[in-house]
Amino acid sequence: MNRLSRGKKPDMILLLVTLLLAAIGTVMIYSSSSILATERFRDGQFFLKKQLVFLSLGLLVMFMATRFPYYKLRKLAWPGIAAAVILLGALWIPSLGIRAGGAVRWLNLGVVSFQVSELVKVALILFLAHFLTEKVNHIREIRHGLLIPLGVTGVMVGLILLQPDFGTTVILALITLMMLYMAGVRILHLAGIAAMFIPVAFWLLLHKSYRLARLTAFLDPWKDPRHSGFQIIQSLISFGSGGPFGVGIGDGMQKLFYLPEPHTDFILAVIAEEAGLIGVGLILLLYFILILRGFQISLKAPDLFGNLLAAGLTMMLALEAFINIAGVMGLIPLKGLALPFLSYGGTSLIMSLIAVGILLNISSYEG
Repeated sequence: MNRLSRGKKPDMILLLVTLLLAAIGTVMIYSSSSILATERFRDGQFFLKKQLVFLSLGLLVMFMATRFPYYKLRKLAWPGIAAAVILLGALWIPSLGIRAGGAVRWLNLGVVSFQVSELVKVALILFLAHFLTEKVNHIREIRHGLLIPLGVTGVMVGLILLQPDFGTTVILALITLMMLYMAGVRILHLAGIAAMFIPVAFWLLLHKSYRLARLTAFLDPWKDPRHSGFQIIQSLISFGSGGPFGVGIGDGMQKLFYLPEPHTDFILAVIAEEAGLIGVGLILLLYFILILRGFQISLKAPDLFGNLLAAGLTMMLALEAFINIAGVMGLIPLKGLALPFLSYGGTSLIMSLIAVGILLNISSYEG
């Protein structure tokens, strides 16, 4: 640890891209939610005001993360996992867990609510980076190198499936496999893990009727246009209505109670209608740059812990962005995940900014 020193400036391109995405998100949250906020709360700026508070807090903790030496985060690996388990368990306490949309994902903290799975993602990545670094010489052994990380991931996945939240479990599984691969786990072992996971995933997908409905809606949304296919059809209408240049920011029609949750899950559809192909292309370019810079930081990290931590956090942001974007475009079944930095929501925004803060911190170190 003593060999590490802060000899470089943080990655300014990553910082600028993050700030630009957050700024675009703030504008589009206001555009997409003002009518809805007026209808529900008699205040067209209701969601905008809350998002500005979340953004201010997120930028503060991001700045703090850039100043806190990343290698000292290893001390939080086991406490972070313990806290994640406790919070996931607390969701089932009637006075604390908030049920919404048939799932219990939010923890009631009085004045605010907190989506526990967002913390779990970062906690698991931190734990895996720490444990795999510590056991790097035994990582090719099942007993000493694989059992504990797979066991911890299994516990997290199991508790999140109880909510239920299938999308987050897929993200956690993919991040775990990637980090194991980067740490040097045998390909044969990874193939065996994937072979066990895939049939379980299919069973989980087909076991619940609403998941099966999402799958059938993805394959043929017009078969049930008023129910299971309604969301994706409205999203595709938004993309088709925007054309190359869009109808203008604030002038979209699909957000007027056609698109469900236009300021959260479907904010990209609003961007597509109001900013057109050019606007969507800009968003995709910004995400590409962000993910590219994140993996470059991982490759240039001065130690294995920094390498794994940066890769895991970047993979988290990449998967969240891909699943949301592909879902609203009708390329994969809808999963109900927020679009990082753009969707309304305090927990997602703050944890994403913390992830960027850690990446910026790693980028400033050299071995």
